[in-house]
Amino acid sequence: MRIALIGQAAFGADVLKGLLKNGHKVPGVFCPPDRGAKQDPLKEAALAAGVPVFQPGHMRDQEAYEAMVSLNADLGVLAFVTDIIPPRVFNAPKQGSICYHPSILPRYRGSSAINWAVINGETQTGLTIFWVDQGIDTGDIILQKTVDIGPSETTGEVYFNKLYPMGVAAVLEAVDRIAKGPTTRIPQDQAKGTYDPPCDEKVAGLDWNKAGHQVFNFIRGCDPQPGATTTFRGEKVKFYNAAFLAESHNASAGEILAVTDKGLKVAVAGGALLISRFRTKELGKVKAPDFIAAKQPQAGEKFGA
Repeated sequence: MRIALIGQAAFGADVLKGLLKNGHKVPGVFCPPDRGAKQDPLKEAALAAGVPVFQPGHMRDQEAYEAMVSLNADLGVLAFVTDIIPPRVFNAPKQGSICYHPSILPRYRGSSAINWAVINGETQTGLTIFWVDQGIDTGDIILQKTVDIGPSETTGEVYFNKLYPMGVAAVLEAVDRIAKGPTTRIPQDQAKGTYDPPCDEKVAGLDWNKAGHQVFNFIRGCDPQPGATTTFRGEKVKFYNAAFLAESHNASAGEILAVTDKGLKVAVAGGALLISRFRTKELGKVKAPDFIAAKQPQAGEKFGA
């Protein structure tokens, strides 16, 4: 099959390599414009394989549509896409386009599916390959796969260790199914669809009034991006690499219980958190010993005060 690939980053590059390895023809790839001197990994992989690269400012631009039409593709594949793809572009390939999404649709539609699954304390998530339509992650399903979310896993761990490699394989599996003939199209139950806002700085603030496990889930759900945010002595600070400790105490949430070699032990309702990595504007992202040496936090001081 002739595949027009739209994507970016290492995920897009690995999908491209897999498509070529499986014998599919890729007449062109679309990826975002260059930012600085460093090229996108998908662009690098395409150029190395002799595949033409298109980098329109936006996929809604006329040049993107004209380029897609010129490829005469059988199928479009969206592999890690953050731009809005208009219908005339995703419908240009003969059979339309398919997309990878890191959740079990119709739940957790939108750009931060893994973050919110972890934040909400889900014990399982997965991925969906679906046919692209005009809605946001609303198209008919081709295949789905599930993975467990460990009780202490971060968004980054769930993605890079599980949904990334499984996702690349699933995209390739879906393409091979389509190449062999008509595939089952499973309509989504739109009434069960859920959406959450992008997990960005606007929603990254820690709420110390919540139950301890909810605070813990929020931190790991925002790890590595955007980082759960609170304050210390009036300065913004972000938490990473948290562990939940089932300990009793009489302190208020956010209060430092102990300063240890492994990190800061911080009180939450129903337990404590051990925070072992921090980010501040001055220090950048540092391990606990560096934060402790620079800030000299003391037991009894409070985050979020």
